[in-house]
Amino acid sequence: MIVAFQFWAFLFFLLFVTLSVLGEDLLSCESKSPSASGYRCDHNVHPIQCGTFAILRTNSFYDSLFNLSSYLGINRYVLGEANGFSPDIEFLAIDQPLIIPLDCKCIGGFFESALTKTTIKGESFYSIAQSLEGLTTCKKIQEKNPNVTPWGLSEKILLSIPLRCACPSPEEISLRTKLLLSYPVKQGDTIAALAISFNTTAERIIDVNRRSQGGSFRPEGLSPPSTLLIPLEGKPKLESFTKPQQPNLGYPAASIASSKIHKKKTKIRMMRVYIAVAVVAFVAIVALAAVFLFCFLKRKRNNLSKEGDTELQKLSLSVRTTSEKKVSFDGSQNDLDGQIIDATPHKLLVETYTIEEIKKATEEFDSSNLIEDSVFHGRISGKNLAIKQMETSSISKIDFGLFNDAIHHHPNIIRLLGTCVTEGPDSFLVFEYAKNGSLKDWLHGGLAMKNQFIASCDCFLTWNQRLRICLDVATALQFMHHIMDPVYVHGNIKSRNIFLDEEFKAKVGNFGMARCVEDDVAKGYLAPECLKQEIITPSIDIFAFGVILLEVLSGQTPIRSGNGTEGEDEVALSEKIKVILESENADELREWVDSALGENYSFDAAVTLANLARACVEEEPSLRPNAGEIVEKLSRLVEEILLEREEQLIISESSCKPLFKADATSTTM
Repeated sequence: MIVAFQFWAFLFFLLFVTLSVLGEDLLSCESKSPSASGYRCDHNVHPIQCGTFAILRTNSFYDSLFNLSSYLGINRYVLGEANGFSPDIEFLAIDQPLIIPLDCKCIGGFFESALTKTTIKGESFYSIAQSLEGLTTCKKIQEKNPNVTPWGLSEKILLSIPLRCACPSPEEISLRTKLLLSYPVKQGDTIAALAISFNTTAERIIDVNRRSQGGSFRPEGLSPPSTLLIPLEGKPKLESFTKPQQPNLGYPAASIASSKIHKKKTKIRMMRVYIAVAVVAFVAIVALAAVFLFCFLKRKRNNLSKEGDTELQKLSLSVRTTSEKKVSFDGSQNDLDGQIIDATPHKLLVETYTIEEIKKATEEFDSSNLIEDSVFHGRISGKNLAIKQMETSSISKIDFGLFNDAIHHHPNIIRLLGTCVTEGPDSFLVFEYAKNGSLKDWLHGGLAMKNQFIASCDCFLTWNQRLRICLDVATALQFMHHIMDPVYVHGNIKSRNIFLDEEFKAKVGNFGMARCVEDDVAKGYLAPECLKQEIITPSIDIFAFGVILLEVLSGQTPIRSGNGTEGEDEVALSEKIKVILESENADELREWVDSALGENYSFDAAVTLANLARACVEEEPSLRPNAGEIVEKLSRLVEEILLEREEQLIISESSCKPLFKADATSTTM
C-alpha cells in the first residue's frame, strides 16, 4: 500500500509538471507571470497621465449599454460618442468590438485606468477578469481591493477594477505614436494581421510591447487571454478592424517580419506539442503501472475470492443514499461517487431529494409550514427552502436545460435547487427561499402575509421599494427576451410569481415552467392576442408586466368590480388606466394611486410609471415597448428618485419592523 501511495504521489507531481509545461493562467489570482500586473511605467520617462482607448468585445456579461453603464460605470453617452452610435441604443450584437475611452495613469510603477464595478452576487475576481477578456487580471483586482474576499462576492459591492493601458514615451511620440490602444487578443490573431488592420507595422507593435512588458513579451506566443498594445497615430476607428483591409504590398518589412514570426511560432508550437505528448505518454504509463501495482498488493493482502471481491465492488458502487447523488439534466443520470463532478459553466447540477427528506423538511407537510396553495416552507441541512408540490406528470414538462450557470446566478430569477420525483401522483420541486414573500402578498395581503404577521401589523411597500422591484422584474424579462438564445417567453408573469428576498430584491418565479402552467395564468394578465388567437411571443410578458406596474401604482388587483363593490361589472386595470390618462385629470390619478403611500411618493414619477404601464398594455403588440426599452426608462426613473440615497436606506424604509424578525415562514413559487 505504501508503494502504491508513492506511485500515486509521483503521478500527481507529474500531472502538476505537465500543467506547468502547457502554460499558466494569466488571469489567475496566483499568477506568477510578470504580465499579470500590467504595463510598466517610469515617471522619469513616461507621462504621468494620458487619455487613451481600449477595445472591449461585447459578450454575455456586457451586451447592452445598460450593463456597461450599471455594472462597469461607463457613461453611455461617452461610449456612444466614441463608437459613433446613439446612446439610446440598448442592445449590442455579441462579439461586437467597442472603443472604451480610458484615463490612463502611472501608479506604483504600472499604468492603469480605474473603473468602478458593481458586483453581482456569486461573482469572483477571476470571473470578472474573464468577462473583461484579459483587460485586467484577478491578481491586479486583488491588489486594488485588499479588504474584499476574491470569491463568492456579495451583491452590489463597489470594486476598483484596474484596466490595462499605457501612455507613449517621448521616443514613441517622436515616431508619430499619439496613443497606445489596449487590444484584447482573440484566437487566431497575428501581429502581422493586426498591423494591417490598424495601419501600422509589425515592428512597431513588437517594439512597443517589448518596452512596456520587458523580457516577458513573446510575439510568437500571442494567445488569449492577454492584451497587446497597438501604436496609433490617432483615435481608433471601428471599421479598421471589423472589416480588415487587404495586405498593403507597400510594406515589405511587415511581410518579412510576419513570415519570420509565423515560422518561429510554428516551430515552437510543434516543440510544445512533442513535449506535451511525451510527458502525457509517460504519465499514462506510470499511472497504469501504479494501478497494476495497487491491484496486485490489494489482491495479495485480501484472501477473498475474485468473484466475491467483484460482487462487493459492484455493491459498493450501486448502494448510495439519494442525498449523496446529483443529477445533471442533460439527458443522462450518472453516479458521481469516485468521479470528478463536471463544474463547467454549461451545466447546473440540481440536487435530488428523497421523499423522506422532503417530509422531514416540512415536518410531514404540517399546516404551519404551508405558505400558499401547494408550496411549503422547509429546512434541509439548516437551510430555508421553498418546496412546491406538483403532479409527477408535469415534471417532464419543465425545461431543465434552461438551468445553466448563467441562469443560476441571475439575481432576478428564482433558483431551482432540487427535485424529488416519486412513483406516486405527486412530486416536488425545491426552490431558493424568498424571505419576504410575493409581491401579491405585499400589495393585496395574501394568505402568507396573514400567517407571517399579526393582524394589527400595517405593512406596505414604500415608493422607492416599488420602483426598484419594477426595475428588477424588467431586468429579468430583458434577460429572457434579449439575452437568452433562443428567446424565452415566461408566459405567467403576475404579482404572485414575483418574490422578494430579505433585501426586497425582486425575483421572477416559475422560470422554466411555461409548459406546466398553461391553465394557471390568472385572469387580468392575459394579452388580447393570447386570449383570442393563443399567440405566444415576448409581447405577452410585456402586457402582463404592464398590469404589474398598475398593481404597484394603485395597490389594486388586476380585475375588480367597477366601484369596488360586489355586483358591479368587472373592470380590468389595463382598461382603467386608459380612462384615467385620457381624462387628463391629475386629481383622478392622485386618487387612484395606492392610499397606503400617503403623500410619500413623487407624483411626476407616478405619471411616468402610469404612461409606461399604459404603453405596455396596448392592445396592438407592436405598439408595446420591449423589455430593453422598459429597463432603460425605469433605470432613469430610479436614478432620479434614488440619486442621493444609500442602498441600505431603501431596505430600512419598510414600515413593517416584524418582517425582519420572522425566520420560519415566507413564500415562493
